[in-house]
Amino acid sequence: MSIWKQEPDLARINTWSANTMMETLGIRITAIGDDWLQGTMPVDHRTHQPYGLLHGGASVVLAETLGSTAAMLTLDPTRELAVGLDINANHIRGVRSGTVTGTAKMLHIGRTTQVWEIRIESEEGSLVCMSRITMAVIPARTMAPR
Repeated sequence: MSIWKQEPDLARINTWSANTMMETLGIRITAIGDDWLQGTMPVDHRTHQPYGLLHGGASVVLAETLGSTAAMLTLDPTRELAVGLDINANHIRGVRSGTVTGTAKMLHIGRTTQVWEIRIESEEGSLVCMSRITMAVIPARTMAPR
């Protein structure tokens, strides 16, 4: 059974990234299941740190993007929104090139908070980063649209 309250339309969801950090880094939402969301990010000059490896902060941006997007899809945006409250990440393996894929899975969906786990893997399927994000659910009237 699907957990989504909004239509999981990939084309529409990817328009949310226009003129944001996600667009700059090349992050794309690529797949949605009944209770998970997946996205990719290139490992290139935009996401490297000085040693030529994927920057840990870029992995966190991917994780937060996936967790935040998934959280928003579980809500009615006319009534409530999800904003990041806390995120952590364990960087397991370095990546120099290609694409990483993150998968967000729900751990908890409550009235005022949500917790999502994001697993980021290399093209070979190796674990690159494990992250967990806690989202605060707030009334929609507290945030003005950009």
